[in-house]
Amino acid sequence: MNWDDFPKWGQKVSDWAARYHATLRDRPVRAQTKPGQISAALPAAPPETGDGMDQILKDFETIVMPGITHWQHPRFFAYFPANATPPSVLAEFLVSAIAPQCMLWQTSPAATEVETRMMDWLRQSIGLPSDFEGVIQDSASSATLAAVLTMRERALNWQGNAHGLTGAPRLRVYCSSEVHTSIDRAIWISGIGQDNLVRIPTTGPLRGMDTGKLEATILADQKAGYLPAGIIACTGGTSTGACDDITGVMDIAERYGLYTHVDAAWAGAAMICPEFRALWQGAQRADSLVFNPHKWMGAQFDCSAHFLRDASSLVKTLAIQPEYLKTHGQDGVINYSEWSVPLGRRFRALKLWFLIRSYGLEGLRARIRNHVSWAQEMAQRLGAEPDFQIVTDPVLALFTFRHLPNEGSDPDAANLSLVERINDDGRIYLTQTRIDGHVAIRFQVGQFETTKADVDQAFAVICELARK
Repeated sequence: MNWDDFPKWGQKVSDWAARYHATLRDRPVRAQTKPGQISAALPAAPPETGDGMDQILKDFETIVMPGITHWQHPRFFAYFPANATPPSVLAEFLVSAIAPQCMLWQTSPAATEVETRMMDWLRQSIGLPSDFEGVIQDSASSATLAAVLTMRERALNWQGNAHGLTGAPRLRVYCSSEVHTSIDRAIWISGIGQDNLVRIPTTGPLRGMDTGKLEATILADQKAGYLPAGIIACTGGTSTGACDDITGVMDIAERYGLYTHVDAAWAGAAMICPEFRALWQGAQRADSLVFNPHKWMGAQFDCSAHFLRDASSLVKTLAIQPEYLKTHGQDGVINYSEWSVPLGRRFRALKLWFLIRSYGLEGLRARIRNHVSWAQEMAQRLGAEPDFQIVTDPVLALFTFRHLPNEGSDPDAANLSLVERINDDGRIYLTQTRIDGHVAIRFQVGQFETTKADVDQAFAVICELARK
């Protein structure tokens, strides 16, 4: 294939994409293939001569598509969404075509400057003060790793990168039991170690960190010779939507001089709606904060917004400047590769620009408000059924429930079986969690094209399959 042929095949792919999205409701949400089925259809050795694009696209349809779980399906109620809106897809198409490597200002000035402006648009949109600056990371996992590395270096007086952790005081990082496992990975990779990630019990209806126990634990660790380094708080935890008392956490962090990071990967998008900001009151005092526009806001994966109250601490932790990466003759430019772990960077800001301009903040707010309203109504309907129990009330558009099986049945086994029956059925897609040791089923509304009718159908499917 050459560039002369590209327009024809580009049009075919564009037409296919439009048909795909138009027919998603006719497809089972979760892939129905068995393990190994896709790989068995692929030749064991690479071809010696090239195939035509017509045959490649046919094989894409027959081999790949049966093994795709459709994250853009309007009845995808599992995990959290990974939305891909039409303007975002078009922006990614353009980025793929120009294929820039955006590690430095000079390697793509437009990418750097659009990113700076888009991060400020997002900052304003979610109500953060003007002293925050932002960078686009690939995922919240990378943003959290960058934050943990920064809290490590700050606690060690910026000597950890140079000397390693051998002989250094044992650092401690604090979080609740509701945080995402990406925090565990960041602790591993940073060298702090799993044993030094201290999980504080949760309390209250929002299952937030017990701030009294947090402070007592910090004091006990100091007395035992540990060096507290930072606190990771969450807003909208993955399992139940748990939200820490950010103000209380910040009071303690400031009292003991600890670096703070707020993981709002899913829920942060909802903060474009001022009425939801009470869930993270105090976040404006954090050192670092992350949310994912690629979840609920409609920017195609991957696109994670990482905000910093003092970006110089992050740059001091991550920047490496060999001669070949220096930008000479230009003062005051930002090289975003110094703000992230990877050196290479994609032009992720373009899809934010297309997305926000296409829908406007009011268009995006309307969707989020609808999702929250529909999830709350769904929880009320399920809770009114005699054989269902709401385990955790809705936090924004996420709640958990369980079916109450016949007497003598194992509730955990029954609910795991129900999840599998629902997902094998294909009309909707759900995932499970454990709350206080017992299985519960998660339900979240967040796919960009979901309608109230889709949520109503989910209610009917859940009741039908639970009682069959």
